[in-house]
Amino acid sequence: MSSTLITRAAALATPSRTIAVGVIGTTHILTGGQRGYASAKKAPNTLPGAMTFTDALAVLKAKEVSKPNHLVEVHIQTNTKAEKHSQPIRTSVLLQKAIKQDSIILVFAEGKLAEEARASGAQIVGGPELVKEVEEGKHKFDKCISTPGMYPSVTRLARILGPKGLMPTTKKGTVTEDISGVIKAQTAAFDIRGDKNGVVHTIIGKVNWDQKDIEGNYQIILEQMKVLAAERFVKKDWVKNVYISSTQGPGIPLISNP
Repeated sequence: MSSTLITRAAALATPSRTIAVGVIGTTHILTGGQRGYASAKKAPNTLPGAMTFTDALAVLKAKEVSKPNHLVEVHIQTNTKAEKHSQPIRTSVLLQKAIKQDSIILVFAEGKLAEEARASGAQIVGGPELVKEVEEGKHKFDKCISTPGMYPSVTRLARILGPKGLMPTTKKGTVTEDISGVIKAQTAAFDIRGDKNGVVHTIIGKVNWDQKDIEGNYQIILEQMKVLAAERFVKKDWVKNVYISSTQGPGIPLISNP
């Protein structure tokens, strides 16, 4: 670690409520536990204190040296104005090193496929009666699958499930008879969601993980953001700023964005 980076890390590890994140020629001050990550209401045009991913992660690891199980997160600010019709950000990826997520899977199925869904780990399974229950808002769930036979009935839920990114579709592979296979894939997948301001807050690892695993997860998420931009017909400048932080660490802007 360079002497400059050691100085930064030492400053961050002090118990003072003012945290200084220094780079050559500039200092980014985060006061009183302020995390400083992206906000759609106040987005900096310049990013004082910006670091490379490697340097920023080293600073966070120094800050959290006594808390090895604390989380490392990234906060990705998107430019919602670049989209003709802004949609909720909701997608899934397979990470380089898995991060456990507790997800509730709902499956619209009947007969043997319903039995298969339950055996494969789906928590909520049902036929036409389940469509009505979802319409009445009786269930909360994170992932939704439908058999082709149930899909015509499920389409009436499009106005409810669509805005949440939960509507099953053949394009996403969530309208299928391969119920067990899709549930297995959905269970392994890591969900990424944006808030109402178009900012994605997501975990990419733990402080005590190897850098290659944390950075590998980060790069996979960035690549998926490019895929989402293409799907939304945004040619450039969809991702505006990216910050990295940890459970008790500051929010550090990263130098390079996709």
